[in-house]
Amino acid sequence: MSNKFGPSRRKFLATSLAASVAASGARAGASDPIITEVQPWAQELGKGVDERGYGLPSPHEAHVLRKSVPWLTAEDTSSINFTPLHQLDGIITPNGLAFERHHSGVAEINPADYRLMINGLVDQPMVFTLQDLMRFPRHNKVYFLECTANSGMEWRGPQLNGVQFTHGMIHNVMYTGVMLRDVLAAAGVKTAGKWVLAEGADAAGLSRSIPLEKALDDCMIAFKMNGEALRAEQGYPVRLVVPGWEGNMWIKWLRRLEVGDQPWHHREETARYTDLLASGNSRRFTWMMDAKSVITEPSPQAPILHGKGPTIITGLAWSGQGVIPRVDVTIDGGVNWHAARVDGPSLDKSLHRFYFEFDWDGKPLLLQSRAHDTTGYVQPTKDALRSIRGEVSNYHNNGIQTWSVESDGVVENVEIS
Repeated sequence: MSNKFGPSRRKFLATSLAASVAASGARAGASDPIITEVQPWAQELGKGVDERGYGLPSPHEAHVLRKSVPWLTAEDTSSINFTPLHQLDGIITPNGLAFERHHSGVAEINPADYRLMINGLVDQPMVFTLQDLMRFPRHNKVYFLECTANSGMEWRGPQLNGVQFTHGMIHNVMYTGVMLRDVLAAAGVKTAGKWVLAEGADAAGLSRSIPLEKALDDCMIAFKMNGEALRAEQGYPVRLVVPGWEGNMWIKWLRRLEVGDQPWHHREETARYTDLLASGNSRRFTWMMDAKSVITEPSPQAPILHGKGPTIITGLAWSGQGVIPRVDVTIDGGVNWHAARVDGPSLDKSLHRFYFEFDWDGKPLLLQSRAHDTTGYVQPTKDALRSIRGEVSNYHNNGIQTWSVESDGVVENVEIS
């Protein structure tokens, strides 16, 4: 059953909720000593402009951190940490909070020693320095990067009680770099070339095969994120950007591009990052990240603390196939779905921020979100995914996430479909 409101009705409800919140705030602050008494910070001089050459968050935000799951891997050099989605808003991930995934730890490369080699089926094998790459025309694009295993631990049911850990293998930043097609054109791709092997300079030598069609489309060689140089953990000085496709293909510390006539079938595209089905067969080269969404607040790490009354649900939606024109939200486990308000820029292959405002009566809730992308694809339930792929895969889990909210505002990870 659908419960839809017209634009005027939604506007009236939003205005009423805002007025209710404002009135509540006025009542609460009338006798607040923080308002009625002069506070120390209004009487003392603060730190000067040269206190730090590089700005840091307020010490009151010191708890906002990437975090790992200690039992997930045997060692931290081949492991992952997670973006604190529940503590962020908007669509841009701060550089210092963008999740990390390493296969052999962080490579430390002096930019003066950086080289990118292009070989294989090209007219002229070439080697570029960082300065060489920066002489190509530059482009700025905002894209999400999602690890293929994001939400992978939830395939068989709820495992981790926090959106940071269920969905935090994702970030969304502005990349500055050059188009891969321009760099390949400098070497001259032979007509027999159909694939590109991208190889990293870390100790793992991670490599992936990429169809030439994708390489010549929207792929970038990036050297900046959110306006500053890539962080070391994000591939400094240079990484590959493969928009909309699984994060394992976004090779960090990019050192070599080889053009060939067929895929290389290396470890990270055979034994790893391949979707095992219940039949024992596997899906290979499933690069695209399908439409997905999640409510980031309320969530287990961000419970409802204010009690009943005006309440805001917010979350993120994204698709490797384009933009997100619509997100639905339910507060009763799918009995009624409501159109959420998608706010902020709607960019291709980028995170979208959505909000849903309602007046909570203090009764238990079952929260879900459901994303639609421009191809008509609708985010499926977890049961729908498992009916096709079984329960043995760890990759490409874009099923609908459910949070259970109790009357006291505590939120738990549950599954109802």
